[in-house]
Amino acid sequence: MNKLFDEPLHSWMLGGGPQGDIILSSRIRLARNLEGVPFPNRNCGKDLAEVVEKVRAILLSFMASGEQYELIEMDQLSQLEQSVLVEKHLISPNLVNNALHRAVLVSADGSVSIMVNEEDHLRIQCLAPGLDLKSALVKANRVDDLLEESLTFAFSEQLGYLTACPTNVGTGMRASCMLHLPALVISKQINRIIAAATQLGLAVRGFYGEGTEAIGNIFQISNQLTLGFTEEEIVDSLNTVVQQIVDQERAARKLLVTQSEAAISDRLWRSYGVLRYARSMSGQEALSRLSEVRLGIDLGIITGLDPLIYNELLVTTRPNYMTKQAGTKDMDSETRDRVRAEVIRTKITENV
Repeated sequence: MNKLFDEPLHSWMLGGGPQGDIILSSRIRLARNLEGVPFPNRNCGKDLAEVVEKVRAILLSFMASGEQYELIEMDQLSQLEQSVLVEKHLISPNLVNNALHRAVLVSADGSVSIMVNEEDHLRIQCLAPGLDLKSALVKANRVDDLLEESLTFAFSEQLGYLTACPTNVGTGMRASCMLHLPALVISKQINRIIAAATQLGLAVRGFYGEGTEAIGNIFQISNQLTLGFTEEEIVDSLNTVVQQIVDQERAARKLLVTQSEAAISDRLWRSYGVLRYARSMSGQEALSRLSEVRLGIDLGIITGLDPLIYNELLVTTRPNYMTKQAGTKDMDSETRDRVRAEVIRTKITENV
């Protein structure tokens, strides 16, 4: 279990993948509920506990598939450990709001996590690097089939999979991509892009999904409709729109260089200088400046730094991860800002 808390990068964050300089990851999430068992929000503790035990009972079959998995019960973790899993996108904030009878079944490489008793009995999440929704879907379907060998899901011939939220009825699938879009933000085109995506039936959210801000110029784009569409249609539609957004980001990056190379170069190098030498830094400023440095690396303006430094610092500068690594239960904001600046300075110095 320690690897899940201590290693900053899982397989899907190690870069690579199609359009990997702009798209950090692709995710497929399937919502499933057990037949004849009330949804978690209408359920009693006894039934919720039985759902956890049903998942525990199929752990061996998951291990037999060739991958290592671990069942982690939320009420067995400290609040700090729960928050680290949220920061690493292995679970949602909702799963820890009421930790009793909640759990996650997670693969050793972090590419598969199955939340137990969140909004639905099971939420299967599969992640892949870059724009690779199709391989994430293949893996999600394989996990889904493995679960169905032992569990019977609530399903209607007319409606499809039955879910706690009506917007997930049908395939029960949400497909999403996490995009880094600094040039569209700098050029003030992002609001137009978000409006266009929304009109196409997509949701645009922040770094940690629903209800969160797009800090660090990172946006999550996902489908909103599941009823009446096949999984393949949802993936193809999202792929098309995301590719268009990637093209817009690339065009915006090119324009920044051709129209104001000196100004954008100065801006990006200033962020590099602050990151390399600052002695205190807030989380929001860190993500903003890291975003600009990553843009500088991608544009070839800032050289000598591995772009993966950005992916790693996205995790290692988060407040709960830093606190866990420091071996303390809590840090005041002033200490956190000093530690964050030191973490960034050290990592950059190691790379230059």
